Amino acid sequence: IQTIGRAARNLHGKAILYADKVTGSMRRAMDETERRRQKQVEHNKKYGITPRGVEKAVGNIMEGAQSKYDQKRAQQKTSTHDQDVSIDHLAPEIAVKKIHQLEQQMYEHARNLEFEDAARLRDEIQQLKSAAFQIPTSEAG
Repeated sequence: IQTIGRAARNLHGKAILYADKVTGSMRRAMDETERRRQKQVEHNKKYGITPRGVEKAVGNIMEGAQSKYDQKRAQQKTSTHDQDVSIDHLAPEIAVKKIHQLEQQMYEHARNLEFEDAARLRDEIQQLKSAAFQIPTSEAG
């Protein structure tokens, strides 16, 4: 149902539903989409709006995404570098607390479906364990 709504917001969007028969939930979703579409058409007519698609070059879109990605990576490298300096000098009880704290953050990211951040923390935990307790890091994870 959510996908139908997303497709309906696209200028030439379509949703194709495959089923042996139209179920009640499918009918309600199609009716609601049509109701919203009519409401939008009326609004557009009232205010003289002509729907248009976004006109951006693909390169422009990717530049923005890439620069955000690069900024985030630079921040992560800086924080990891700062941690590397102090990891070797952590007392075991402090390392255990730090590992527990990072694990809690990792699980929170996973619950929020932020898997890249969770994976980054998983890797930091492995580095910390390796440095603090001489536990070898596994290649397979």
